[in-house]
Amino acid sequence: MAKSTINDIAKALNITPSTVSRALSGNTRVSAHTRKLIEEKAAELGYERNLLASSLRKGTTDTVGMIVPRINRQFFSNAISGAEAILNPAGYNLIIVQSHERKDDERRAIQTLMRNQVAGIIISHSLETLSPEAFDDIIEAGIPLVQFDRIFASVKGAFVSNDNFSGAYIATKHLIKNGYKHIGHLGGDTQSNVYSDRLAGFRSALADADMQVDEKLIFTDCITRDKGFYYMAKALESNCDALYCAGDYAALGVIEYARHNNIRIPQDFGVVGTANETFAEVVSPALTTLEQNAFDMGNRAAQAFLNIKSGQVDNGDKALAINVPMRLIIRESSIKQQD
Repeated sequence: MAKSTINDIAKALNITPSTVSRALSGNTRVSAHTRKLIEEKAAELGYERNLLASSLRKGTTDTVGMIVPRINRQFFSNAISGAEAILNPAGYNLIIVQSHERKDDERRAIQTLMRNQVAGIIISHSLETLSPEAFDDIIEAGIPLVQFDRIFASVKGAFVSNDNFSGAYIATKHLIKNGYKHIGHLGGDTQSNVYSDRLAGFRSALADADMQVDEKLIFTDCITRDKGFYYMAKALESNCDALYCAGDYAALGVIEYARHNNIRIPQDFGVVGTANETFAEVVSPALTTLEQNAFDMGNRAAQAFLNIKSGQVDNGDKALAINVPMRLIIRESSIKQQD
């Protein structure tokens, strides 16, 4: 059976198709009485709006694109849930695209979302993305842009980030307070704001405690489990007795190396991670880590989009810089025990 059309409704009510179209799109130029008649006749005839065609006429859809490095990281999955909790009640659908930490995949994702006329883009950039040219394309196209977690502060639009400096500072001070003397850092690529800020917080905590930073104990580009395992061996060669890790997966590698080599954590060696991944509480010993409040970050990123879309703020308003604090969750891996 063929679907009914706007022309069918117009013929049944002896009015013009343009009047039907305006009424069904909520145009107040059509009287409330006529709109009611049209809506009732549309329901009677089983009319269904062509949402794609409607979106093309408007020049935008009711879909927001969200680009993340990896969906299997708890941080990003929680951020996605936080964004959906705000966007879905507001009438928007969220489409998720992974960059897999590759800049070319990220650029293709941006171009695809733009071609499909999404209402906005929320993004945490890949580690390979070292410059924001593709983001400028989004702004120039008039599409609301919200960056979260990994951001380029020079790009117009909103961004939501953790207070990574303060989080790393607190984590490192915690290790110092628990009596560790030769503390190192397993970080990520410092061309990313996230990892450069965490390294800066680590350095500042040691300086404030009048402890010298040992450059041999600062390792970058090591946020994976395998890298944590490998660099734990390197750290021990320089008499390291604790590591602040910029990611929980690196911290997991540290714990695994210690287990394989009969190094007691936390008695002989302390470790603190970042992100509060699902395994942090159940690994043995349980991992002290920084909670990033990813759900809240997703909430705030989505709300920033809605504020831009509604015209409450301009897409280039720097007042849209939002900083979310991190919280240290203290568990067994950093509480030094006395024999």
